[in-house]
Amino acid sequence: MVESVSTDEAPVNEDLPFSQAIVHGDTVYVSGQVGIDPETGDVVDGGIQAETRRTMENVGAILEAAGTSLENVVKTTVFLDDVDDFAAFNEAYGEFVDDPLPARSAFEVGDLAIDIAVEIEVIAALPE
Repeated sequence: MVESVSTDEAPVNEDLPFSQAIVHGDTVYVSGQVGIDPETGDVVDGGIQAETRRTMENVGAILEAAGTSLENVVKTTVFLDDVDDFAAFNEAYGEFVDDPLPARSAFEVGDLAIDIAVEIEVIAALPE
């Protein structure tokens, strides 16, 4: 059975055809999240590190709504507007992950859907 997850604690765009996350079995699949403040609907100021922090907060809120947390992330995929931001991204991202670190892929994709520096999607386990 597939269940959609949604929370107002992370940005919601009801005009786009995707869920914030989907739960299937004991796994949560979080759609790509960005550094948008859910209260204002605006991308946060401050560049890659501020966007990364807000994005990870958004991911955390969605995982909490699904019944899990950032501690249970097993795979992260990162889409960067500019790979030159990789070191700064890693510094901010590292504030949100602990050992064992999730598996991760990171790509420079150039232009993202909106004018942002980073988009992050994750796969997480539900606690047993």
